[in-house]
Amino acid sequence: MEYTFQARGHHNVTSQHKTTFEVTQDAEMGLAADCIVGVSANVSLKDLPRAMKDAIQNEETKIQVVLETENAKDVITGYGHPTLTLDHPTDMVCRKSDYTCSRTLMIHADQAAVDLNPDLVKDLQEGKPLKVIIKV
Repeated sequence: MEYTFQARGHHNVTSQHKTTFEVTQDAEMGLAADCIVGVSANVSLKDLPRAMKDAIQNEETKIQVVLETENAKDVITGYGHPTLTLDHPTDMVCRKSDYTCSRTLMIHADQAAVDLNPDLVKDLQEGKPLKVIIKV
């Protein structure tokens, strides 16, 4: 199953966080928010379809998040977990660790913000549109 939504980059994207990356519905971000790679998302975790949430709440489920701009693409793979509530109203965080909270989409991700394709990060720093595809 697949779910696609839109966000955009921001001139303050630094993509330096070593353990997470985040897409948020917030329109603005500061330089300290080094995990945020997309802002102004048109959905949040609470908007995911129930069938997708059910699948993500299984630790056997492999999840892929595709981040795509006009010049670059990255595919990040991680896993679901039964403790994921998937109900945060604005933020969607993918984590390398096994930490879970209402903001967490997946854990044990194979990439964080610092690992993303440099061309993708450049597009995001220029505020270009970001397509996000969640595959379960």
